[in-house]
Amino acid sequence: MDLPYGVDVNTPSVARMYDSLLGGQDNYPADRAACEALLEHVPSMRELALNNRQFLRRVVHTLAADYGIRQFIDHGSGLPTQDNVHEVAQRVHPGSRVVYIDNDPIVRRIGGILLERNTNTAVLEEDMRETEKIFSSEPVRRLIDFREPIAALFVSVLHCIPDSDRPADLIARVADRLPAGSMMVVCQLVSDSPRIRDFVTTFMAEQTRGHWGRVREKSDVADFCAPLDLVEPGLVEVSTWRPGNDDVPAQLTWEWEEYGGVGFVKI
Repeated sequence: MDLPYGVDVNTPSVARMYDSLLGGQDNYPADRAACEALLEHVPSMRELALNNRQFLRRVVHTLAADYGIRQFIDHGSGLPTQDNVHEVAQRVHPGSRVVYIDNDPIVRRIGGILLERNTNTAVLEEDMRETEKIFSSEPVRRLIDFREPIAALFVSVLHCIPDSDRPADLIARVADRLPAGSMMVVCQLVSDSPRIRDFVTTFMAEQTRGHWGRVREKSDVADFCAPLDLVEPGLVEVSTWRPGNDDVPAQLTWEWEEYGGVGFVKI
C-alpha cells in the first residue's frame, strides 16, 4: 500500500500501536518497538487491548440489540480490524449506519478501501475534538439522521486528549448535539498508581511527539460521564461490563485498566 503523503512511520502512532497489540498488520517497526518498551512497565497491556476490543464488540451489540440503536459515530476509531462497529451493528440491523472518525491518514486510507463497498459506512479523517466539523461533515450529514437516536462512541481514546483540551467539555458538546434517546460509550485508561500514570503519560507523549493526553483516575472518568444517565452496571473495568463468553486472556496484572461505561444522554 502506498502511504498517504506526509505520514511519518518512524514516529509511533496510537492507532498503529493498538493495531500491533491486536495482532494486526498495519503497523511499523517504530510502533512495535514502542509497544515492547511499554510492556516492560505495564505487562498487562496486550490483554488490556484485547479485552477492550471485546468490550467494544459487546457494547455495540447491546446498543443495537437491546436499545435499538441503528446509527453510530465512532470517535477515534483507530485502524479497522475484525468485527468492526459496522459489522457488529449490521448483523443485528442490516441497515445500521456508522461513521468512523480518526485523524490518522493511514486509518482513512485503509478504512476507505475496506468500506468502499458498504454504502452505510464512512471514514472521516478529522480530529475527534473538532465537534463542529464532524457534525457538519458530508459523511455525517449523509448517513446520520438526527431525528433518530444515535450512539456516540469514545472507546479508549480520551487518554489521547490533554487536560488543556478539556475532554469533559468534548463529551458535553457531543451530548448536546444528540437527539432524545441517544447513548454514549465512554472509557479510558486509568491507574491507581501515580508512578504508572506519570510514566505512561510521559513515555507516550515523547514517543508520539505530543499526540497524547494522560492516564487518568477513575474520578476523572466519572466527571466525563456527567452528561449521562449510566445504565447497569455503571462505571466498571470494561471486561466486567455485561461479560459474555469472550475467548480473551484475562488481565493478570492490574497496574492499569480500561475503565468506563454506557449511558443515555440527559435531556
